[in-house]
Amino acid sequence: MKERFTIGKLANASDVNVETIRFYERKGILEQPNKEGSFRYYPESYILKIRFIKRSQELGFSLKEAKELLDLRIKNHAKCSDVLSKTEKKINEIDKKIADLKKMKASLKNLANCCVDETQPLSECPILECFIDGV
Repeated sequence: MKERFTIGKLANASDVNVETIRFYERKGILEQPNKEGSFRYYPESYILKIRFIKRSQELGFSLKEAKELLDLRIKNHAKCSDVLSKTEKKINEIDKKIADLKKMKASLKNLANCCVDETQPLSECPILECFIDGV
């Protein structure tokens, strides 16, 4: 028989805290087992599920997307191409975020270049004026 875990031991084995597991349960990502006496016992397979979810998040996937990937992993009729399409979509989202961040950085550099006299009073700060004027 496979080992079963209380929520505290599951959290410890999965390198998360108890509240993370409860959050996943509330979000429907993990199914909360029925109580047996005073405790709920979680199957050993939840360790891999939790690690999968955490790693998905580290790679930029939302909880909803992590659940979709987890569901694909469980389904017998899913194919690698299903995961590949989700991965490519995430890559495109990240590329867009990078482009947006580069634009933001360039704008901030331009603002920083407006400040030629660091001794000016704050009321005359050209950077703050740009914020107000929207230039």
